[in-house]
Amino acid sequence: AVILSGFDPIRREVARLSLDKLIKDGRIHPGRIEELVEKTRKELHEEIMEIGEQTILDLNIHGVHTEIVRLLGRLRYRTSYGQNVLQHSKEVAFVASLLASELGIDPVLAKRAGLLHDIGKAADHEIDGPHAEIGAEFARRYGENDIIVNAIAAHHEDVEAESLIAHVISAADAISGARPGARRETLENYIRRLEKLEKIADAFDGVEKSYAIQAGREIRILVSHKKIDDAQAAQLAGDISRKIEDDMEYPGQIKVVVIRETRAVDYAR
Repeated sequence: AVILSGFDPIRREVARLSLDKLIKDGRIHPGRIEELVEKTRKELHEEIMEIGEQTILDLNIHGVHTEIVRLLGRLRYRTSYGQNVLQHSKEVAFVASLLASELGIDPVLAKRAGLLHDIGKAADHEIDGPHAEIGAEFARRYGENDIIVNAIAAHHEDVEAESLIAHVISAADAISGARPGARRETLENYIRRLEKLEKIADAFDGVEKSYAIQAGREIRILVSHKKIDDAQAAQLAGDISRKIEDDMEYPGQIKVVVIRETRAVDYAR
């Protein structure tokens, strides 16, 4: 196995493709390496532009500057917590347009802002600063309007949101990132979060056992039918929910299910 590592995702992809071609070709010497690397770099640049153009075509977005198209194409090779940034940007664009439609604001503008909100990540390894700030500067430089520029800059609350569109983009970004399976977290953090969730529930009187399921997005709590009646079960669900809200940080929401079961057992002899 060959492991390629590097902070620049485009250079990493050039190296991967070049290495693959060299192995298949069999002629591995300095001259051939330089030739293939240069050829691969040109082909990848063309592919990046094709990806960017196809993306804006798929989302029916018009009047995008060529440099913005290139940045969108570069996002195909960038990940964030294991989530592909271009796919994430397309999801945010789709969700933002739906939210905007429900709120009675311009869905086309929201979709455009959603698609462009992370373009700073295409160059954050080259330019110092937060990706939201870098992306906003690119958008301003290449002719995007002030609402979109502010939506990009404000989607992580680094600056104040100046429009409803900016709040919609922040919400859509959170929805896409919090989708189950969208992003990976370290196994240690994942286990710690599930253990804390169960520990909070187990601390309440009358709880016999609790189980965190659905990647920690739901907890099922078994209670003693002798200590907890039906009315108390409903109250317990509310109490545990509030305790989780106070003690934990998590994306989205956690469903709390309290289960009270009575069993009657006899034997026929």
